[in-house]
Amino acid sequence: MSRRLNLAALTDDELQRLVGQDRAVTLLPDLSHARLEGRAVPGPVVMDGLDPQPLDERAWGATPEQSRALSALHQDLLNSGAQARGTFYLPGVSEVRHLRAYLLEPEVMAALRWSETPETAGSGWPFVQFLTWLRDRASGFACVLTSNARQPYAPALNEEIDLHLHPDCPVPNLLITHRAHVLRHGRGQKIPVDGDWTRPWQAMHALNLSAWDRRGLLLPE
Repeated sequence: MSRRLNLAALTDDELQRLVGQDRAVTLLPDLSHARLEGRAVPGPVVMDGLDPQPLDERAWGATPEQSRALSALHQDLLNSGAQARGTFYLPGVSEVRHLRAYLLEPEVMAALRWSETPETAGSGWPFVQFLTWLRDRASGFACVLTSNARQPYAPALNEEIDLHLHPDCPVPNLLITHRAHVLRHGRGQKIPVDGDWTRPWQAMHALNLSAWDRRGLLLPE
């Protein structure tokens, strides 16, 4: 099942981060009228479940600079003990749709994300995500997400996700920082070595859908 994002329900900052400054400027007049009239403006498709599509390995990167950045981040992850789980095309709200999945024992999932679409060169610059689900939610949080992405997420993530952004932070330092964020809440859930790598990300996606639904961001397809 799929729905669409209601662009009229986004904040101006979220809209700019999602579609870029130039396109946001062109959309804002219509969105302003839509908000006054209580009218929805359909945006990108939002799937109820993630649908990662396996890709054959090749030399990744839309530019030589992006290729070098991807190679360096991939090597840093391997040097940190990450086990690669493959490269995928992951349709989603944003245009950052290339993903290489990793497992770090025993409780950390990692993803290397980027876009090879020319118009998303800024937002699609390679970045790393570390995700850990907590054993309990006594702190009010369900999981911890730490990233060195240069831009905040759009739409805003569920309030039960303890999100930390450290733009351009080197992978080894980012992992240390992530583990420190997790320790503030207690212990993380261990991930089976041979388990489905998508499950922690699917669960986080479900959290975000519930938050976006409460905000009126999702429209029936």
